[in-house]
Amino acid sequence: MVAETESPVSTSSTTESLIAAADAHSAHTYHPLPVVVATADGAWMTDVEGRRYLDLLAGYSALNFGHGNRRILEAAKAQLERVTLTSRAFHHDRFAAFCEQLAELCGMEMVLPMNTGSEAVETAVKTARKWGYRVKGVPAEMAKVVVAGNNFHGRTTTIISFSTDPEARADFGPYTPGFEIVPYGDLTAMREALTENTVAVLLEPIQGEAGVLVPPEGYLPAVRELTRERNVLFVADEIQSGLGRTGRTFACEHEGVVPDMYVLGKALGGGVVPVSAVVSSAAVLGVFRPGEHGSTFGGNPLACAVALEVIAMLRTGEFQARAAELGEHLHRELGALTGSGRVTGVRGRGLWAGIDIARTYGTGREVSEKLMERGVLVKDTQGATIRIAPPLVIGKEDLDWGLAQLRGVLGG
Repeated sequence: MVAETESPVSTSSTTESLIAAADAHSAHTYHPLPVVVATADGAWMTDVEGRRYLDLLAGYSALNFGHGNRRILEAAKAQLERVTLTSRAFHHDRFAAFCEQLAELCGMEMVLPMNTGSEAVETAVKTARKWGYRVKGVPAEMAKVVVAGNNFHGRTTTIISFSTDPEARADFGPYTPGFEIVPYGDLTAMREALTENTVAVLLEPIQGEAGVLVPPEGYLPAVRELTRERNVLFVADEIQSGLGRTGRTFACEHEGVVPDMYVLGKALGGGVVPVSAVVSSAAVLGVFRPGEHGSTFGGNPLACAVALEVIAMLRTGEFQARAAELGEHLHRELGALTGSGRVTGVRGRGLWAGIDIARTYGTGREVSEKLMERGVLVKDTQGATIRIAPPLVIGKEDLDWGLAQLRGVLGG
């Protein structure tokens, strides 16, 4: 259902006071748009003034199945009445099914559950290093992980150690060693970076924070073959790109690539609880022994119940098919803007797009603010780029309405 009004947003005293209170009492690690959300349903959010907004960000893909998805909420409510946390000191009755079904969805054998995406990436790095020492035979303290420039894998100290983003990295040193950064999509640089001490290549199949960058065709298969040849683990960070977003369960599938390890998060928690996981073979995850890694909340009963419902929804293929169909429509409509001079580039797959705005029409932030005034919420990145990643449940009519608002902001 499209918005009932397209009149500009007027910030009321209630909104202003809530934003002021947040600014006064929370660390300024984000610069959110001046909207205060109170309720949400499907692809729509409503602020404290009753103004409705079309959500074209979906919590950076954490809300692939929409706000307030009834199946996910019912699964969560049922589990809330039973047991929510045991810690991994004990077994609980949802854990085995979660691990088995997630491994099956990924075509893998074992699961190591965590909570946030950053935790899962940290876990993947630790796994790769331990595999390198115990299985590959890399000398102690010499393991190396190769990553790509302009990556975004999280904001923990180790992860920002291999970031090329000055904002994420500055003033947080000293940094964790053991990483080599090569240009994204450059196979020659990748080949030259791999040595006998390389234990893993960690890549986003599509770089989200960098502006939804899709690598050159054939790059991922070539990296997959290269890592096999060199006895190096290929680790795919599908935290944003996975679980239906691109029109496939995993973005790697578009080029027929199966990594050694998936790193998952965001949508796995259904927009209800943080759930993340590393999924791999028994030969890789089997290197761990009790006490070597863990998480109090990782794999808790509530998280498992929610994730099991997410897995069940993905098994039908309907969300992947919907993302593929609507994604084709989205990119066709956005592509038409590139010939107008208003948009200088469009990238992405499925219901995920990065749109480079011509300087004449403002920065990505300014365009995001203008869209907010028209009842559409997006997020800027890299200065001149806005990202579109609506919930996969969005209706075509709503998507078209949102695109119409974008055209209106860009003068036609």
